[in-house]
Amino acid sequence: MAEIPVISNRILHGMPAFIRREIGQRALLQANRAIGFDLELTEAEHCFIPHAAVISFVEAAARAAGDANFGILITPMMNIANYGSFGHYVFGANTLGQAIERSISSLCYHSTVDKMSVALVGDEARYSYVFALAGRPGYANAACAAAGVLLSLFRAYLPADWRPLRVELDTDGPRQTGLFEDVFQCPVVFNAPAISIVMDRHHLSAASRHPSWPLVTIEDVARDRSGGAPRVLLEVIVEQVRVQVLTGSVSIDHAAQSLDTSVRTLQRELNRAGTDFRGLAGAARVQRATELLRHTNGSITQVSAELGYSSPANFARAFRKATGRGPREFRSIVSC
Repeated sequence: MAEIPVISNRILHGMPAFIRREIGQRALLQANRAIGFDLELTEAEHCFIPHAAVISFVEAAARAAGDANFGILITPMMNIANYGSFGHYVFGANTLGQAIERSISSLCYHSTVDKMSVALVGDEARYSYVFALAGRPGYANAACAAAGVLLSLFRAYLPADWRPLRVELDTDGPRQTGLFEDVFQCPVVFNAPAISIVMDRHHLSAASRHPSWPLVTIEDVARDRSGGAPRVLLEVIVEQVRVQVLTGSVSIDHAAQSLDTSVRTLQRELNRAGTDFRGLAGAARVQRATELLRHTNGSITQVSAELGYSSPANFARAFRKATGRGPREFRSIVSC
């Protein structure tokens, strides 16, 4: 398997609720099926999901909506402020230029393979982002959403009536560009080398319009993301198993689907690493079980259901085999 780029699940924060509200529950179910897990059930946790899953989720929602320009419709709702400590760190900068630099320097804690840069040419400043799977079928909708994310940074520092000089998208141009220009409120250039927001250079010194952001350091971002987005293939696979455990439905078929590969290829890579999917799933379930038993008051039945076990008895048996203690005995010990 080639390197699998991953990105924070926060990139789609609020998207399930938006799809349910604007298109319907059936559309959300279709989008979840396209990626092999319930995205909404991961929103309370920080985790990483494959770039391919992001594209598949948005594209499935677009098909359900019957709107080829679905990406431009979700552009206004995209906001770095929803990205947890990463977003707070970026928005905590004193000026727009510093915020852009923070986003570039901390990108490794948000995603892998993606690239972000700022270029100064004459009186213009170009803030650019290259998505790891740019050009992939279905990418156009994700590209529009990504442009909305970049714009959210500018809006936190510039006046409400500010407009970009232009927006550049690395996608084919539509038959009609009017909708894009209406949403971005500026000229839009297509077939560009990257997603870019172009503005007057002097705006880089603009001060934050919301100076009350919490104080967050890049070390805080690193702690929140366990040192960065997973890059080693086995770490990526382990993270996808963890995502499945969080949703209560663990399946090698769905894991392969979210990783955009086949079950046979996934099994082969795990064998090369000296492990298997069943072992990874069991370890992830036990880890999550210890967290739930230690830090929540949920009943054994609730914990069992949360982790996707067929019965509390099966959960208790698996937990005892892994830890040497039953769930109730473990809870009584850690609560002392």
